[in-house]
Amino acid sequence: MDLNIGTETRNEYMNLELQKGAYTLAKEIMLIKPGENVVISGDTASDKRVIDAVAGAVYSIGGIPTIINYATAPTVGLQPPAPIAAAVAKADVWIEFTYSYIMHSKAFRDAMDFGTRYICLTGMDVEMLVNTISRIDYATMIELGEYMKSVLEQTDEIIIKCPNGTNLVAHNRGRKIRHSGQIATKKGYPVMLGGQISWCPVESTINGTLVFDGAIFPPLELGKLNNPITLHLEKGKIVKVEGGAEAKIFENWLHGFNDDNMFRLAHYSLGFNPGVTKVTGRIVEDERVFGCMEFGIGSQGAAIMGEFWTAASHTDGIVLKPTMIFDGKVFEEEGIYLDEKARELCKKLGVQGY
Repeated sequence: MDLNIGTETRNEYMNLELQKGAYTLAKEIMLIKPGENVVISGDTASDKRVIDAVAGAVYSIGGIPTIINYATAPTVGLQPPAPIAAAVAKADVWIEFTYSYIMHSKAFRDAMDFGTRYICLTGMDVEMLVNTISRIDYATMIELGEYMKSVLEQTDEIIIKCPNGTNLVAHNRGRKIRHSGQIATKKGYPVMLGGQISWCPVESTINGTLVFDGAIFPPLELGKLNNPITLHLEKGKIVKVEGGAEAKIFENWLHGFNDDNMFRLAHYSLGFNPGVTKVTGRIVEDERVFGCMEFGIGSQGAAIMGEFWTAASHTDGIVLKPTMIFDGKVFEEEGIYLDEKARELCKKLGVQGY
């Protein structure tokens, strides 16, 4: 099984940059305070250097770090062993590095009900942490996300096109937008790595063709794609999957759950972390390739603020160079933002080409 992690194995590799990012994550993103119980979970596919650095940062600011490590599960979203479920259900803060992440499981929902502040950083290795946190102007990246959120909340018709064959039409009808790459200020509200906003248009209005050409994960057999996977959607549900061997793996994985909700499109997301310029096979990073779109399939959490449903699992796929048309106006064309305000913020972030 190829986990597509690509971890540099030297312990001293970018260790100073790693320490900076670990401190930023603990202090400035998760807002950990002295005396808080912090669970840091990983599995046997996680990068131990990242886990140890974050635990050290938590301890240095007065938090109480507890590291959990266990065998890598065969897929994501599975209920973990009972002691792990019990630990995360009572944590003030939970930082998940587990490759086969347990977000969307009952353990995750119990933690959210308890009020745990959570972030999913599945598969994060040293390079990912350095590129997406240590070297980023996080405040300006959040400002860009807030601007995109404001634009989308005033938009009804969303058309997504791409030279790869994507042609998807949907309507927001006043739906709210979730800025998932935020600071962890709210109890029981999951945040994600910075550089992403998410929402779901009214599910019954989603129709057309969606072509993943960057990455898709899970299943664990996939990751960075060699060939595109084409999905045909009617009223927010996948009715046909086309492509080569990877498409067949994906289709069989969906059918293997015997769960109709696994064929529902769960959310749209925009990726804009300037530290991510290409897909790597690490999905948290791939979802934030600058200018990309990511689409979730399967379980949809209440935080998306659309319909809410559970499914046996959840997967995410990437369209690398989308054209986004909002109420007839082109906001982005083939991966390049055309909106004037967005371009100003991209320039401030130091993104090449702006």
